[in-house]
Amino acid sequence: MKILSALLMCLGLWGCSPQPDTRGISSQDIVSGYTFLTPDSQALQDDDFSNPGFLWVDRGEALFAKGPNACASCHQEGLEGAAASYPKMDAPSGTLINLEGRINMCKRDHQSEAPFAYESDDLLALTAFVAAQSRGHAVSVDTSGQAQGNYQAGKAYFYQRRGQFNLACSTCHDENWGKKLRGDTISQGHGNGFPAYRFEWQSLGSLHRRMSDCDAGVRAAPLPLGSQTYLDLELYLAARGSGLEIETPAVRR
Repeated sequence: MKILSALLMCLGLWGCSPQPDTRGISSQDIVSGYTFLTPDSQALQDDDFSNPGFLWVDRGEALFAKGPNACASCHQEGLEGAAASYPKMDAPSGTLINLEGRINMCKRDHQSEAPFAYESDDLLALTAFVAAQSRGHAVSVDTSGQAQGNYQAGKAYFYQRRGQFNLACSTCHDENWGKKLRGDTISQGHGNGFPAYRFEWQSLGSLHRRMSDCDAGVRAAPLPLGSQTYLDLELYLAARGSGLEIETPAVRR
């Protein structure tokens, strides 16, 4: 009953505050999930000494410099701004990869080591460290050429109703953002803060983990983290949030 009432609230059928229909968010309407945090949570994200996500950033910095074939041996000048362009097409393979995928490709191809498991602390740490170097840079992904098919597939998944509750991502994040869901305010569902520290997890987690949680929330079968469908959705979300600043490691509910 609690889950059903929450979903009814999300749909605007029970206890939601009034909000204009926002189907098809325009570029003028785009705001980060940071906007919907409480002032205390915003302050926690803003303070690099208190933000718990920096535990993973610090770990990632150590991993970046570790070993004879360390990441730092190639990227001596750092990777400022790099994360803002992911996901992107990998030209040699012709496949879409996100930042986690790029890190694992480098680990395999340039360090001759086994890739990290998706959602492992080491991969989260390196991803957070690299992404944190792009804080303040605007999200700007390329959806042309080969990426166009991935973008369209991600968009289709965003608007596809699924699960026992027959809901789509757009039901909450396009049509009902700004409304109250119990004590929280529904965001627009952007990924510019991930990997992010979520209070629900009491840990840092990837955007794909958040996607999986959303699928489970509508009682649809979650897909594997790193799956093609979630990569396509990540590209669509990045394009949908073009211009938002990278906030990694963000704090989210």
